[in-house]
Amino acid sequence: MMQTYGRFFRHARALLCAAAVMVPMAGHSVAQAETLRAVMQSGLRVMDPVLSTAFLTRNHGYMIYDTLLGVDSDFKVQPQMASWTVSEDGKLYTFTLRDGLKWHDGEPVTAEDAVVSLKRWAEVDTTGQALMTMVEGIDAVDDKSFEIKLSQPTTLVLSGLSKLSSRPAFIMPKRIAETPSSEPITEFVGSGPFKFVEAEFQPGISVVYEKNEDYVPRDEPSSWTAGGKVVNVDRVEWVTMPDQMTAINALQNGEVDFIQEVPFDLLPLVEAADGIKAEVMDELGAWTYFRMNHLYPPFDNKLVRQAAMAAVGQEDVLKLLVGNPDFYQTCGAVMGCGNPNGDEYGAEWVVNSDIERAQSLLKEAGYDGTPVVLLQPTDIAMLAAQPIVLGDALRKAGFTVEMKTMDWQTVVTQQGNQNAPSEGGWNIFSTYSILATSGDPFGNTTLSTAGRSSWAGWPDVPEIEALRLDYARAATPEEQKEIAVKIQKLAIDEGVVGPLGQFRIPAAYSTEWTGFPKAPVTLFWNVQKTAE
Repeated sequence: MMQTYGRFFRHARALLCAAAVMVPMAGHSVAQAETLRAVMQSGLRVMDPVLSTAFLTRNHGYMIYDTLLGVDSDFKVQPQMASWTVSEDGKLYTFTLRDGLKWHDGEPVTAEDAVVSLKRWAEVDTTGQALMTMVEGIDAVDDKSFEIKLSQPTTLVLSGLSKLSSRPAFIMPKRIAETPSSEPITEFVGSGPFKFVEAEFQPGISVVYEKNEDYVPRDEPSSWTAGGKVVNVDRVEWVTMPDQMTAINALQNGEVDFIQEVPFDLLPLVEAADGIKAEVMDELGAWTYFRMNHLYPPFDNKLVRQAAMAAVGQEDVLKLLVGNPDFYQTCGAVMGCGNPNGDEYGAEWVVNSDIERAQSLLKEAGYDGTPVVLLQPTDIAMLAAQPIVLGDALRKAGFTVEMKTMDWQTVVTQQGNQNAPSEGGWNIFSTYSILATSGDPFGNTTLSTAGRSSWAGWPDVPEIEALRLDYARAATPEEQKEIAVKIQKLAIDEGVVGPLGQFRIPAAYSTEWTGFPKAPVTLFWNVQKTAE
């Protein structure tokens, strides 16, 4: 079977290479500008970082927007756009914007901008939704300060406003943030270190950012999303190259400077090349998983969800996805092995493939052969392997499987489709998330279980929702750990998410450049060209 998978990927790579979209480099008019060219995981099409949890949309957000608070490499919340004070009873937070904040159109950033932005974010984000159950009001005090009044103390104020991913609480101008949270924004003006160059935007092909000359970095050293965001280049261009071999050739030839994700099977080529460095930027790494649609058959049945989880073996996924065991490990913990809240309840049947158990569960559930529509992205190496292994394992267990191939940005738009699979919806998709933000039940998007208002898959598990609020109110890490263990058990038993293991992804860049931030998200401030 592994040989079959290998032949599939070699054939797919050949087809992609033949069809690769070669993106023209910057025009002669900007030839003198200091330009960093990066090949990202896919082409940018989804632009609203509030309505999408896609990593690429999040990365776009960090380019042009800023956040009130940041998180450093010690997981400590730090001031970014604003500082804060807390009342003695923990029920009143007062935030004060720092000096020098301007929107890209030259207007000053105001507290009212922040208030409206936070309210829009909180309508959609799972952390924000939980926080708002304890908020009595978010109101501007004056042009530079605003208050969040709580009905009870909670850790969600700081953790929510500083969250790294997905769906960070980016601050936008009031006129843009007033866009209903059910509709995507159509204007992309921020106060962050880069400006979006709309005139040069080619959806899915290329996106250009220019240095924001008015941006005033903080004085503190840069650390993850905290500290000084110093821009040392004039332009950053994201270019799309569907085939990674084409991207590596472009890096070797000096046509691009950075590749966000290097497929593991091509890593030896990068490591052997002169003038190129391969490096894992996110040392904590990621976990990959699959999500089932709880709204429609067959996964509206808990036993069928458990059957799918029992059928798939993590080692099969990780061998095909990564190959090199130095970069991966199996793990049954929904909140991450190595994280303080990591618990491996259920690992004995979700880590290793157990086809007999899966078949028995399907028989008990009365599965009638209802087709399972499995979404398969074809353009991202880090997401292409999982659906193949999933489909094979599910068929062995007795599922009827229909694969729907598409690019990742189409999968992103499909994720929110709540129509029945027979009407253009889906039953299963797989993706991955960073471990740095998956270690608690709010940063971990998969643990949103409020039915149709939760994240894609729409599980309805009121017990988990209640425990999440208990977690937010807990006074000590020990209490939070006890709650996290209960959430792990429910998440596995209810089939909320199917863990597929953990891995670290290497990036590659020209040694003509230094300063790429080592962080759980891909950032481009502080990068600079080495001296001649």
